[in-house]
Amino acid sequence: MKIPVYLDNHATTPVDPRVLEAMLPYFGEKFGNAASRSHAFGWEAEAAVDEAREQVAQIIQAASPREIVFTSGATESDNLAIKGVAESYRDKGDHIVTCATEHRAVLDSCKALEWRGYRVTYLGVDRYGIVRLDQLREAVTDKTVLISVYGIVRLDQLREAVTDKTVLIPVMAANNEIGTIQPIREIGQLAKEKGILYHCDATQGVGKIPMSVEEMGIDLLSLSGHKIYGPKGVGALYVRSKRPKVRLSPIIDGGGHERGMRSGTLNVPGIVGLGKACQIAMHELAREAARLTQLRARLKDGIFGQLDEVYVNGHPTQRLPGNLNVSFAHVEGESLMMALKEIAVSSGSACTSAALEPSYVLLALGIPEALAHTSIRFGLGRFNTEEEVDYAIRRVVEEVTRLRALSPLYSGVKAELRKGEQGEIKAQGRIS
Repeated sequence: MKIPVYLDNHATTPVDPRVLEAMLPYFGEKFGNAASRSHAFGWEAEAAVDEAREQVAQIIQAASPREIVFTSGATESDNLAIKGVAESYRDKGDHIVTCATEHRAVLDSCKALEWRGYRVTYLGVDRYGIVRLDQLREAVTDKTVLISVYGIVRLDQLREAVTDKTVLIPVMAANNEIGTIQPIREIGQLAKEKGILYHCDATQGVGKIPMSVEEMGIDLLSLSGHKIYGPKGVGALYVRSKRPKVRLSPIIDGGGHERGMRSGTLNVPGIVGLGKACQIAMHELAREAARLTQLRARLKDGIFGQLDEVYVNGHPTQRLPGNLNVSFAHVEGESLMMALKEIAVSSGSACTSAALEPSYVLLALGIPEALAHTSIRFGLGRFNTEEEVDYAIRRVVEEVTRLRALSPLYSGVKAELRKGEQGEIKAQGRIS
């Protein structure tokens, strides 16, 4: 087993050697610009991009490869989907409904739209990330153009919330911190019934759970290469071309690349890597999901079997195969991560890891700030082993036990519990 151990696969994944092998020629002898259609170098690059477009389309079961728009990653894809739809459909309304647990790519896109005159309502969620739909119902108006909810949706109430002025429902496939998986297919059916566009940020879902834009009724879908063992700096946005044909205003102007939706010279090596990563993930998804689910259970059982006052954050079962988010009461999360310096874990999203504040996602679930500060996210991935999981269990138990021994708060809690237990025994007449 190599040290350090990497258990932060929700932040990023290592490039699969098979992906790197596919990419390497396009850094050297196959260096053409895919937009150069007057010579063999450009044709070769264009053919590689076309193959990758087909591979991306296949993993999400898109009707046509032409519905895939290549971007620099899921953040750009989210921006293009939300801002592009908001601009194109502004004649219908100027109100957006989202919730506090959205990824920053969504929250900050909404804030940017507020500066441009859109009105945004931010809703809360319950302890499992479930949207408080009574608030959603009250928030939606006849000027609402977009609903962005990031929890497990009760569809009967969501059906009541949308109006004839709603044009887009962006719901993420899975939460990047707590791993909760959404009822994607049912939301898509509702969107189709109401004639509303449905955007799904599937950054954490593609390659980990089955995704079908046709069966699920998804009109726009964001994904990123580096979450599925591909390269960083490349992603894609699926844009439905019929039933309905989605209108999308570009957010980058230039040479009219990607059917005018995203200008800029294509990152051919990155796109080739993204395509290969999608192909591998599609073929290995079921087997990999089963293995990661077993590893996650091993990790959870090992920790919970030896420590008290530990809590799973997010949905107990409806979560990504490799995700385990745990709060260790009476232990500062930053202190625990520093103690586990040979194990790569995180306290939340990599996008906000420099902040000292507790995860805004956990706070939105109603978790007390003190407990949210104690959370650790474990992200298991393709290359993790049972040996690494067992090592992580041993080290986590050791360090939590050590840090709690230094905590007067934990010592006080245990003393009170012992006092209570003795009082109960005495009341039962078992001691004098």
